[in-house]
Amino acid sequence: MTDRKTWPLALSVGPSLMNDSSLEALSLAGIHQIELSSGQIDPFYSMLDFPHKAVPICQMAEQHGVSITSVHLPFAPFTQIDPASLDQSVRDHAVKIQTELLQAIGKAGIPLAIIHPSGEPYQEEERPERLKLAIDTIRRIYEAACENGVTLCLENLPRTCLCRTSDEMQAFLDAIPGLQVVFDTNHSLQEDNVHYIHAVGSRIRSLHVSDYDFIDERHLLPGEGKNDWPAILAALEEAGYQGRFLYELKEGYSFEAVRDNYLGLMS
Repeated sequence: MTDRKTWPLALSVGPSLMNDSSLEALSLAGIHQIELSSGQIDPFYSMLDFPHKAVPICQMAEQHGVSITSVHLPFAPFTQIDPASLDQSVRDHAVKIQTELLQAIGKAGIPLAIIHPSGEPYQEEERPERLKLAIDTIRRIYEAACENGVTLCLENLPRTCLCRTSDEMQAFLDAIPGLQVVFDTNHSLQEDNVHYIHAVGSRIRSLHVSDYDFIDERHLLPGEGKNDWPAILAALEEAGYQGRFLYELKEGYSFEAVRDNYLGLMS
């Protein structure tokens, strides 16, 4: 058992917020940990030059009392970096890109990296083969993370993506014993969130917190959707969760709204 009040507030932010004014606003709102996230490859290179500037980016954030405690590795375009692609060259390119980013993450001393197990959409009959290929690809990326002192966390996903169920997530965890999980509270469309947490809870290292309508991911502020937050928080406590309470929301919410929502849930 753990106590939710020990889980620090954190927020997923995009590359466009890596500037002095945004970082200062985050700090003033009481958000002192962030996950740097970009679904697309390009912003890590064209906007941030992250492979070469990860260290000064982290130093800039620290000057404002903000720590980059994880990086969400890019997962698109699917045609270029899908770990479950049927094309070997795409899988190899995914390993190359993610390894380069993991090297920068390690040099900057960022402890966690988040990765998607697949792209989409997939046909049902493809899933066994895609799962096998993705496990092999994620294992290679996991080894690169280990070489650079970074903990790799695999995310549960919705729709036809891999890891839409805890059984598929468990297949990765069984094959790669050191792999951890980032649990997204608005991705489970086939399995109850609490059941999923109970199934893989001991391996959950971080969260993506948001709410949804059980139809598709929505990235709403908790309380604006259908999630049973008392049950989810209790399940995480029972699982011994000790990580961050990291929000991953659609655009439009103020930093202060995130902070106030967090304080309400923790109380």
